[in-house]
Amino acid sequence: MRIVKLVLLWMMGLFYVVAGVMHFVNPEFYLEIMPPHLPWHAALVASSGIAEIVLGIAVLIPRTRWLAAWGIIALLLAILPANIYMAANRIHPVHAPEFMKASLDDPIALWLRLPIQGVLMLWAWWYTRD
Repeated sequence: MRIVKLVLLWMMGLFYVVAGVMHFVNPEFYLEIMPPHLPWHAALVASSGIAEIVLGIAVLIPRTRWLAAWGIIALLLAILPANIYMAANRIHPVHAPEFMKASLDDPIALWLRLPIQGVLMLWAWWYTRD
């Protein structure tokens, strides 16, 4: 079980680093899904990208893992409004990465992103335990 947890830890860390980098490679996608009531869209996209990169690295370091895992949970809660906005308003981002376009065109898939965030939170929570 330890090896599985370690492999999944590295997968999670890499996932968040890549996701964070994507905020800078393709910021237009993230700007398209920002709820209009939130201020400073570009700054929020950049800061969430930085947070994902930092947390993705920090979760791999034993000394910072516990705090980073809680940070990932907090970040997932913070970006939840964008995913709810996207699903509720059937936002189909023009700048979505190719591998995501088909799923973002399906209203059901947009809503399925929400429970997936719960799974991601549980995954991070697993690393708050020894």
